[in-house]
Formats: sequence, structure tokens, C-alpha cells
Amino acid sequence: MKPAILRPGDLPVNDRGNGARTVPLVTRKCGSTSVINGITEFDPGAKIGVHFHNCEESVMILEGEAVAEIDGERIPLKAGDTTWIPANLPHRFLNEGTGPMRIFWTYANVDATRTMVETGVEQSIDEEHAKAKRL
Repeated sequence: MKPAILRPGDLPVNDRGNGARTVPLVTRKCGSTSVINGITEFDPGAKIGVHFHNCEESVMILEGEAVAEIDGERIPLKAGDTTWIPANLPHRFLNEGTGPMRIFWTYANVDATRTMVETGVEQSIDEEHAKAKRL
């Protein structure tokens, strides 16, 4: 295995819709066999639907202010605040502020999935990353 240097500005971006964009960082593509991570940017008013993962997740707020909705509880967060979310616990992050909000996320399993609570649709994070394109 060789180490990887990842520069977010040089990597493909996955437009998640609703004003959210993700840059996958550590993934299988760079050789990871145990964790994956990346950065998601939310425009003002952007949010992702309530979902859960098949593994633990940690999210750090890099910029702006966020609301974490975890198992129905709304928690305000600011830059530097970090969450740990157990597997299978419904959650989402929202930008209810007036400026951009960026998060750095890590999944504890390279085989991480996302299941949308509203639809029950499960998708591997790898499948989501396959949609990323160079801007």
C-alpha cells in the first residue's frame, strides 16, 4: 500500500441535490480497507433527508453553523463541534444559517451504506461516490 495525499479542490464532487455537495476523500480508490471520509458543503437552507448508516459515523463542523437532528433531537453545532453517531440511528445535518456550512465526515466501515428513512432505500456510499464529477 502507498499513502495518499488528497486535495479536495482537485477531486470530483458529488452534487447531492437540495444545495449539498460532497467531495469523497479517503475511499477504496486510494487504498482504504477500513474507513472512508469526505467533506460535504451545504448552501444556506440546505439539508439532507433523515437517514441511517450500517456503521458508526463521526461528523465535525468545519465551517458555519449546523443543526444536527439525531433520533429526533435537534442540536445546534458550530465550527469545531464533533458528533459520534452509532450505527442504525436516524439523523441528518441541516444548514439553517445564512452562510455556507461544511462538515468533515468519517464512516467506520469501507462498506458503509445510507438508508433513507422516508423511502427505505439503501445505497452504498461507494455508489454515491461513483456519481462524483470534476467541476
